Amino acid sequence: MENMNKFGKVAVLFGGRSAEREVSLKSGNAVLAALQRSGVDAHAFDPAQRDLSELKKEKFDRVFIILHGRGGEDGTVQGALDLMGIPYTGSGVMASAIAMDKWRTKLVWKAAGLPIPDFELLTANSDWQAVVQRLGLPLFVKPANEGSSVGISKVKKAEELRAAYELAARYDSLVLVERFVDGQEVQFPIVGDRVLPSIRIETPHEFYD
Repeated sequence: MENMNKFGKVAVLFGGRSAEREVSLKSGNAVLAALQRSGVDAHAFDPAQRDLSELKKEKFDRVFIILHGRGGEDGTVQGALDLMGIPYTGSGVMASAIAMDKWRTKLVWKAAGLPIPDFELLTANSDWQAVVQRLGLPLFVKPANEGSSVGISKVKKAEELRAAYELAARYDSLVLVERFVDGQEVQFPIVGDRVLPSIRIETPHEFYD
C-alpha cells in the first residue's frame, strides 16, 4: 500500500449548519472511515461544533471538505482555509461561490454561449399563469443556493406553482424556475487531470434527491 503518511494530519470537515447537514454527516463518516482504512491520519471536524481556528491550533496539514450546502460549498470555508494557509480538497473560492448559486451559474453559462433551459426568478408577486405561458410545463422550482434537491419541486400543473415557490422560499430568498428537460443524468468525476468513469444517476422517485 502506498505510504499515506505523506498527507500528514488531515481534518475531515463534515456536518456543518446548512440544510444539508444530515447528508453531510453520512457522506463525511464514509470519507473518514475510508481515509483511516487507507492509513491516513484523518480526524473528524464538525464546524457546527468547533471553531475553524482550531484547525491551525491543532496543526492540521490539510483538510478534506465533505460539507454540503452553504457554509461548506459556497466559498466561505475555502476562503477561511486560504487565509490560514491550509490546503483543501475541491474548488477554490470563486468557483465554489459561483457554482453554489444556480442563478449566477446560469448567467455565466449564458454569457459563454452555452445552451441552457429557459429560466427566470420568482417572487411572491409573480404572475403564475404568465410564468407557465412563457416557460411551459413541467417546470422545476428550486432555491438558488441549496443542494441535494432540498426545497425543489417538479411542477406539472399551473396551480402547483405558488406552493412550489413557497417551499423553495423557506430555504432561500432567491428562487429559480426553469423549463424541465427530459433525459438521463450522468456525472463525470475528475481528479486532477484524470477523468474517472462516468456515473449514470437513476432513481425510482420523480427526481433524484
